[in-house]
Amino acid sequence: MQTSVTKRGQTVIPAAIRKKYHIDAGVHLVWLDDGDTIRVIPVPNDPLLSLRGCGRGKNYTKKLLEERNIERSHENSIDEH
Repeated sequence: MQTSVTKRGQTVIPAAIRKKYHIDAGVHLVWLDDGDTIRVIPVPNDPLLSLRGCGRGKNYTKKLLEERNIERSHENSIDEH
């Protein structure tokens, strides 16, 4: 997809991209320039709400508990010495 920039520095976000990333009127965009490329990141109105469900199926609770058990066993072995 390609768009042009007006004399005032404005451009149009293609409809397919707006729909895919839920970019509606009033959504703020962050422009990241790493020196070689420019990335445009939409900032949701409620960032926490937008993250809801993104970790589903990842078993994060199980992994956290397993890591904590490993830490406890290391702490106990240090305390015994």
